Amino acid sequence: MEALRQHDKYERLLAFAKTLPPLPTAVVHPCDESSLTGAVEAAGLGLMAPILVGPAARVKAVAHKYGLDISRFEIVDTPHSHASAEQGVRLVREGRAECLMKGSLHTDELMAAVVARDQGLRTARRISHCFVMDVPTYSEPIIVSDAAVNIAPTLEEKVDIVQNAIDLAHALGATEVRVAILSAMETVNPKVPSTIEAAALCKMADRGQIVGGIVDGPLALDNAINLRAAEMKHIKSPVAGRANVLIVPDLEAGNMLAKSLSFLADADAAGIVLGARVPIILTSRADSVVTRLASCAVASLVARARREAPSRALA
Repeated sequence: MEALRQHDKYERLLAFAKTLPPLPTAVVHPCDESSLTGAVEAAGLGLMAPILVGPAARVKAVAHKYGLDISRFEIVDTPHSHASAEQGVRLVREGRAECLMKGSLHTDELMAAVVARDQGLRTARRISHCFVMDVPTYSEPIIVSDAAVNIAPTLEEKVDIVQNAIDLAHALGATEVRVAILSAMETVNPKVPSTIEAAALCKMADRGQIVGGIVDGPLALDNAINLRAAEMKHIKSPVAGRANVLIVPDLEAGNMLAKSLSFLADADAAGIVLGARVPIILTSRADSVVTRLASCAVASLVARARREAPSRALA
């Protein structure tokens, strides 16, 4: 079989996102080269219509230093990063922005404004993070959740984590969403709590408490993504060996899995936060240009799905 070309999954996402109207996005505190360049590049491809929220003098100084043309973008002047986060959330609440993008402030600072009880962007859903991973040796994008927000999620919280990931997969155009609930083994073992929770999540999916995907678990990573491994273990499942969504037991496992794929399998990981009123793009200074743009494309597709079914997105 001919090796898959790196980034081919991301390039398909970008091509589709470019056909959509630019996404009005509040770029929160873009006061370094990486975050401001990401916004300018995404705007140049028609993926977003940025509103730059931060200290105007600092934003303009960064643009001048790195030769970035921001003359066509609105700048909302704020005194500091905390105010930038609050103002970005306010732009969403006022209907001026359909997305938030993290700039050069701490993730915790941005998320504190997002989850503020009275003036934030909470919904009935638990907020969770997904990596959309382009793994060169895998035939389709893999969603990994949650590797960045929920440290040790409860069973109740995992229901929302799974549902957010399923909804994301549909927004990205998946025709069949196959969810593997990961553990260290594929059998239910009372001594391993993640296997008990995996079994419960599968039964909840059977009873309609989780919808839109085929959910199976517990599954070990090998038999979740490799058909031969699943066959050797005699696992009969529409998910085993073919999963396109991987739900990890906790943040530590998810973080290690995502970074292993990135650094050992040359994968790229576009990050998105779901469960709030709008998608939230979380980028890192270490992200490649392709990854930053892919994160913007993912957010655009999520926003499109929300516009088409708003009541479902806020359920």
